[in-house]
Amino acid sequence: MTETQPETAAEHASAPGRRTVVILFGGRSSEHGISCVTAAGVLRSIDRELFDVILVGITKQGATVLMQEDDLAEYRLEAGALPEVRDNGTRVLWPASTATRSLTLIDQTGALRSLGHVDAVLPMLHGPYGEDGTVQGMLDLVDLPYVGSGVLGSALCMDKHAVKVMLADAGIGVAPWVTVTREQVDADPGLVGRIDAELRYPLFVKPARAGSSVGVSRVTSAAEIPAALEIAFAEDRTVLVESGVTGREVEIAVLEGRGTAAPRTSSVIGEIVFTGREFYDFEAKYLGAAGVELALPAQVTDAEFAAIRDAAVRAYEVTQCAGHARIDFFLTEDGPVLNEINTLPGFTPISMYPRLWEESGMSYRDLITELIELAIEKRPAY
Repeated sequence: MTETQPETAAEHASAPGRRTVVILFGGRSSEHGISCVTAAGVLRSIDRELFDVILVGITKQGATVLMQEDDLAEYRLEAGALPEVRDNGTRVLWPASTATRSLTLIDQTGALRSLGHVDAVLPMLHGPYGEDGTVQGMLDLVDLPYVGSGVLGSALCMDKHAVKVMLADAGIGVAPWVTVTREQVDADPGLVGRIDAELRYPLFVKPARAGSSVGVSRVTSAAEIPAALEIAFAEDRTVLVESGVTGREVEIAVLEGRGTAAPRTSSVIGEIVFTGREFYDFEAKYLGAAGVELALPAQVTDAEFAAIRDAAVRAYEVTQCAGHARIDFFLTEDGPVLNEINTLPGFTPISMYPRLWEESGMSYRDLITELIELAIEKRPAY
């Protein structure tokens, strides 16, 4: 390899008054393609008068490559097809220490050159190896500010069992559940026949650490449990079996406050309305499958909204979230039951999180700006 080439201001320095942001996307999880679509949406909308952008993609094999804007121009959901970060032979190196915030590029010839100073990283990753604290820990090691929750909040909210334990301890309603591991089932096959003893059908069988309904099955009888467990175990060695909850499926957006201010919530909530589909699965969320509609804003009473808002803020705080989170509830006759905390929620222009803020008076572009400025203001977190 050749030595690092001198950086020229024209090529690598942000224009006066602008910050440089890395949009980080792709990744090794099964949600790789959704991450790519999200990154493309952010790229098209980010305020170029405020921010210069470096596009860093992570391939399905974990290679970190430099992408060009033209690469993302075709990243769209068309006919159910999901895009993919391809290995183009480049490699992006993160800073070697906290002494610099400059990225280094190894190009296809093996030559090194600086990509310049980075002010913040905007992770658009979903699922394991991106949403679970792994990337956040890497960025913390080199003191790079980033959007979203830190290691603890990310890891905790990614683990459905651990977060339920903490939420229940804080007095926040959650659905009854049983957690099993692959090893437990292998050691005691009869466990599968007893797993529903204290639960109420329909049951939902979920991998403990996967997002966007990947590997999730709805089961209505004990005979369906073994197959559902196998589907979930393909994603994670730990699986939750949950009682179904009767209630409306509603979502609210939470955004970190500035300075010492309390977390903010959207002024409306959204509702997932089922018109022929049994639950909000991956195909309905991202591939346009029929049977689900989104009601925005949802029709709720002032008291119902206040209960959802208060539970969301309490959950956000107790789980050590930062930046943004979409928090999903079942709205039951007895009040809200928390279903999931998404620390890196869907973030395409048509995703629920930005739509909730748009309905509340904050545009998609302004929301991106606010998240980046929060990241720069709040780091280092500890």
